[in-house]
This record gives sequence, C-alpha cells and structure tokens, in this order.
Amino acid sequence: MLDRITKGLEAQFDKHRVVFWYDPTREFREAFERLALDGVEKIEVANTEFAVKHRILREAPKRRFLLYREGSRPADIDNWLLDVELANGVFKTDQVAIWLSDLGLPLKFEDLVHEHQEFFRSSRRLEKLKAVIRGDDTRPALRLRMLGVCVSADGGFDTVVEALLAELAAGRDDSLRLIDRVGLDGFLWDQMARIFGYRADKPSVGDFSITLFKSCYQTAVGGEPILTSDALVFFRRWKNNRSAGDVFAKLSADYAEVLDVAGDLAKRDFRILIEIDYFEEVDRAIIRALVHELSAQTVAQADVLAWIRRRRQSHWYGSYRDLYEAIGFAAEFQQAMAQVTLGMTSLAEGVQRYAKSWFRIDQLYRKFVWYMQKSGQATLTRELSEQVENHYVNSYLLRLNDAWQVHVDAAESWSAPPIPSQRSFYREHVGEFRRRDQKICVIISDALRYEIAEELLGRIRSLDRYEAEIEPMFGSLPSYTQLGMASLLPNGDLQIADNDTATVLVNGQSSQGLENRKKILATGRAGDRATALKTEELMGMDKDQARALIRDHDVVYVYHNLIDAIGDKQISEERVFEAAEDTIEEIVRLVKKLNGANAANMIVTADHGFIYQHRPIEESDFSSAQVEGDTILFRDRRFILGHGLKGNHGLRRFTPDQANLQGSIQILIPKSAKRLRRQGSGSRFVHGGATLQEIVVPVMKINKKRQSDTSAVEVEIIGSSNQMITSSQISVRFYQITAVTEKTQPRRLRAGIYAQSGELISDSHELVFDLRSDNPREREVPVRFLLSRQADAFNDQEVILKLEERHGETSHFREYRTARYRLKRSFSNDFDF
Repeated sequence: MLDRITKGLEAQFDKHRVVFWYDPTREFREAFERLALDGVEKIEVANTEFAVKHRILREAPKRRFLLYREGSRPADIDNWLLDVELANGVFKTDQVAIWLSDLGLPLKFEDLVHEHQEFFRSSRRLEKLKAVIRGDDTRPALRLRMLGVCVSADGGFDTVVEALLAELAAGRDDSLRLIDRVGLDGFLWDQMARIFGYRADKPSVGDFSITLFKSCYQTAVGGEPILTSDALVFFRRWKNNRSAGDVFAKLSADYAEVLDVAGDLAKRDFRILIEIDYFEEVDRAIIRALVHELSAQTVAQADVLAWIRRRRQSHWYGSYRDLYEAIGFAAEFQQAMAQVTLGMTSLAEGVQRYAKSWFRIDQLYRKFVWYMQKSGQATLTRELSEQVENHYVNSYLLRLNDAWQVHVDAAESWSAPPIPSQRSFYREHVGEFRRRDQKICVIISDALRYEIAEELLGRIRSLDRYEAEIEPMFGSLPSYTQLGMASLLPNGDLQIADNDTATVLVNGQSSQGLENRKKILATGRAGDRATALKTEELMGMDKDQARALIRDHDVVYVYHNLIDAIGDKQISEERVFEAAEDTIEEIVRLVKKLNGANAANMIVTADHGFIYQHRPIEESDFSSAQVEGDTILFRDRRFILGHGLKGNHGLRRFTPDQANLQGSIQILIPKSAKRLRRQGSGSRFVHGGATLQEIVVPVMKINKKRQSDTSAVEVEIIGSSNQMITSSQISVRFYQITAVTEKTQPRRLRAGIYAQSGELISDSHELVFDLRSDNPREREVPVRFLLSRQADAFNDQEVILKLEERHGETSHFREYRTARYRLKRSFSNDFDF
C-alpha cells in the first residue's frame, strides 16, 4: 500500500508544487508518517491554516509540500486554504483515486472510473490500458481504449468490431459478455449507431453483422443502403484483410442463405456483379453465366478476358481459379479461331506458319482442357467443353491437316527446306557449339510438342538472367520415339530394322536404350567427351557430382520422359496435359540444375510431337482405308512398317528414299489426323504420323547472362496534379506504362488515400498490373475510392493517394508512388452510399 501511495504522490508532484491529502477515515496516518519523498516537506494541517499558508507562500515559495489533514475536507466556505488547493492538486486514497493515480489520469475522469469499476478491478486490464492511454484522451477516447482492451484489439473502433465479428464466427461471445459486465455495452452500441448507422431495439453483434452484409450487397447492386458509407468502407477493409479472411468467409456463407442471395442473383445480369465479391455465390453465378454466354458465343471474347482479370481481386478467386482460367483460355481459343487462316503453299510455309501462330490454338486448347480437368466441374463446363472440342477438332485440327495433307501427298521426299531436318540436329546445332569448342548440354523430352516448348520458352525467359530462343525442326517420319531419338544422334546411315521391333539403327548400331545411345554419341566429333543419362540420375546428383559431369564432358545428353510415358498408355492418356504441365516444371528445374553445375549452353528438343483429342474418339476419327502389302512388320495407331506396302485414298506410302532413310522398310501413314485401329491401345493421344502437331519439333537454345535482365512494370497515377476531392468518393486511373513480357513482369500494389498523419481515410485496394496489351488505352486501370468518416477531420487539407508494394512475402509495405489531393468537401451537399 505504501508503495502505491508513494507512486501516486510522485505522479501528483510531477504536476503540482503543493499536494493536499485528506484522510476522512483516519486510516492513513501511519502511512503519512512513514512516507518519505525526496524534496518534499510534509505538514499536517490541524487548525494551523494561516501558519501553513505563510510557510508555503512566503517562507518557501519554491519548495514542494505535502499537506495532510485528518478528517473530511472542509466545505469551501470554511476552507482557508481553498485558493492554494484550487491552484494545486489533491491526492485521494480511495480505490478510484488509486486507479486514477496509477493511470496518471486527472480527477475529471473520476465519474467514468466509478461507472466502470468492474473494468478496473482487473490488474491485467489496468496494465493494458495504462500502456495505451494518452494524456489528451477524452472520455469517448478512453472508453474506446477500454473496449480495445476488452476484445484484445489495439487499433480504433474498426479493430474492436473486427474482433467481435471474429468471436461471432467462432461461436463465442466472451468479449461481448465482458463488455456488458464492465458497463461498456451502451458505449459500444452508441458508437455503432454514430459511425455505422446501426440501430436496433435489441442490438447484437449477430444482427449487426447480417445488416452489414445486407447493406453492402444492396448498395453494390444499386439498391438503397441501410448503413452509412463508413460501414461500407469498414466492410471493404475487413473483407480484404488477410488475417480476417476466414472470418469473413464463414459469416458470408452463413448469411448467403439468410439473405437468399442465390435467389436475388438469379434475377440479375452478371455484368453488374463483376465488381462484387461479398458472397461466394456471386462467383458461382458469374462463372455459370460466362460458361453459358461463351458457349453460345453471345459475348465478346475480349470482354470475357477483361471480366476475368477483374475477378482476380475476388475473395474467392483462389477457390475458382481453375474455372476462371479455363473460361479465359476458352475465350482466347475462340478469339484465335475467329482470326486464323489455315492456308499454305508448301510444306515449308506450313511449318513456318505453325511455328509462328497456329501452334497457339493447340496451346490454348491444351490449357483449357487442363484447367477444366483440374476444376473437377465436368457438368458445369460440359456445354463449353463440347463447343471448344467441336471447334478444335472440326474447324482446326482436321481442316489444318487436310490442307497440310495436300502438300504431304505432293511431296516427292520428306523435306521442307529451308526448315532444317531432325536428322541434321547433331551436325547443325550440337556442332555449332563444338566447332567453337564450347560445351553443350542437350535435354531431350519425349513428345515435347512445339506448343508446350513455346510455353516453356516463356517460363525460361521470365527467369532472371536467362536468355532463350526457339525455332522449328522438321521431324523424321514416322514420328515415333525410336526414329526421333536416333535422328538426334550423330548419324550417317539411319535405317529402320528389317524385323517386327521398329528398332532404328544408326550406322548399323541399335539406338535402343541408354547404353547404345552413349556409344553412338561417342562417334560424333573426334576427340569429344560425350555421355548420356536420364533425368532421374542427374537430379539425384549433388552439386559436386553435377559439376564433375559438366567438367569431364563436352557433350551431355539428358533424356526426359513424362509426356510420352503418360500419354502412350490407354489407362493414363487423358492425363497427358497434366504431364505437359509437370514437364514444363521439371525442365525448368533441369535447366537450373545444369546451370548450377556450370553448364552455360543448353538445348531443349524432342523426338516428336503428338495429337490429342480430349473426348473419346468417334468412328469418323478412324481411317477406313484398307492396309495392303506383301509383309506387314509393325503396326501402330499412326503408321505401318513393312514391305511391298500399297498407298491408297486414306494412306500415304513412303519409300525409305522418300523418307530420307536407308534400308528397305516402307512406311504407310494415315492421311490428316486419322487413326489406325489397334487392339488394346489408347486412341486419343497418338503420334507417328505426318501432321504438323507431330512433326514440328522444337529446338530451344538457352544460355545465362551475367547481369540481371528482369524488372517489374512501372505504374503511374494519371492526372493527379492539383486535383480536388469534393465528395465521398473519387475515381482514379492508374496507367501501366509497358506491357507485361517475359522480362517485364507484373506488379502487385496496394492503393489507399491517407491523411498526412498516415491515417488511412478510404477503403484500400489490392491491384495487380499484369496487362499484356500493346494498346496503351487497354493498360489503364480505373479504381473508385470511398472516403471514411475519418476523412472529415482533414477537410481543407492535403491528403495523399499512396501506391505501396509489399516487401517480399512479409506484411511490410514500401511506398511506390504518391499523388496529392486537396480535400474540399461541402458536407451540406455530401451524400452516403
């Protein structure tokens, strides 16, 4: 007790020279007598008022005095020291006074402490309050801080409400019961009414929460709001707060049924919902509408892509990302199909046009199917899937390869100069590096179709300091693994074995299996140290082993097999596009592994491509042509090997000379994209034929620079100089200066309007600048900011629009761009939303 009295008195003497201490119950005399304060003279007042006054005012006018009086304080009219008391301070020793003293609060808060004594009886709450109170706190400010202590929140009223909503979502009410117990419930609901406009006969957190969701949703769809604009600002901030995401989602799910959101959405055009993400059902409604409209082709594909881009800010985008991606790729697919022309005048032009633009349709189809599969929503996407599938197969795959087949039929030999042939790969591409005495690593990924390699190209280029380029190579015929792999080795004599194995011989040596390929590699350039290994072996090496591999060899072939391994089996062929995605990731890791082992030059290529149709193959997709010949040695879904083979209307015959092969084996290839029947094999994933998808083989050359060459796009705030904010909202346009490319990457920013003190006075927006359009007008992003009630305190002052960028994956942000505005609101003409 003496310690607490000592501390309380020391706090009083920090403010006053003379302190009065009345002891009405005569219980503190012993404490007074034992008390010792440095530089303070103790005097007991006992009918000695005039002597005391003379002492403290005349004799020692600068000395500090503690004046103790046993008994009650005299009435003012009888108090001869009243003038001194009024000019100085009074120390009280009742519990309320001790609390006030502990907190360093003046006597004017005595009634507040009396009203909420239950709050102050907890030493833990007292200490927490003591840590946050400020000397200039008003009564409302102090009660707000007390609310914060009750709910364990350390911000303004918004954080108190967030904490109460979190408890509501968790099915608890501990904090609310504490608020009631300490007598702060009235203040809580007064603030709810004053700030958010929430009033109810029996207010509750649950009722407020439902009203909040209802008001904000009504406002968003053009109805009348129930609560104030401050409620909408709070709602947006809370919704976008990462730490509150689960709470928001839980309450949103609870209220969607209560408010019959699904019923309301059924009556609305999806276009007005694009900016709304208050209920998960909104995303579902938009997705259903986009699938239907895109299937019927009643919306512009560019609009669909813009809508999906805006939906990326949706709270539930992550849950529906695969569906949005599938819809986006379907829109791009339709756009590409509307613009494509499929004519060509030669084999070379067909390859060149495929490698320049046609491949993109295969790529978009693959991406659509992959994301549609990932979404697991086959029923929802059935209409769109059928539309894309029909368009892909009938309007693209068959039409393109029918047009291509005209030139295949007319070709006297299997070549398309100036497109290099696959057989020349070692001489032209590996030799290019070896002639300069540079080491070269070749990654050969089985069935890495050109369009998949082109996507891989973008991934490699997006890596810092990596440089890559791609070109087409004219694949060997038939386009199957044995021949494609052999064609990539040094070869003079290349022939298919005259038996039923379809084995390919290089200079009389079998090219089947890793050890045989190593032997053939060793016959390349004289003196070269060459080797071959599988991806699994390389990835299992530690850094020293991998560096020794590169150090000790001039030519390294790395064999990768995922696409063909998955696609070539009937049981797993429908997962081939999943394998394509995994292949891209694995090759990126391979490239990094090799580079880390000091490989400066790398080539990624393939043995062949493939055709894939996602839906089950129909009768019309099989060739009806009869296979005729003297001897049929080998039969696959896209080619036949034998002797004395006969071509016809459905099958194109190639002699070894025509196919640029040695030996005596003849080849039959079904025309266009037709399949040959083969018992027990898959039919959706096929290769071996002469379609562009099978024989346009990628050659990607990769090296690494010494200096960094990636950056993020720059963003400007348009027309922000000397602007006024005259209402409760302001629309601002942001401009992404350059388009996103492999080396110029997207930028994610947070935007909000702040007072000069740093206080956020608007809602906050997370913005992603990832626009790829070359049209500057299409890289403008409009954003509407809604000001909060706090903005009123800064009227006629300068405020700051801030763009901030997150530091890595942390919760910290750095300032990126700012613009200054003058807040000049006329409150009589202002309005709420």
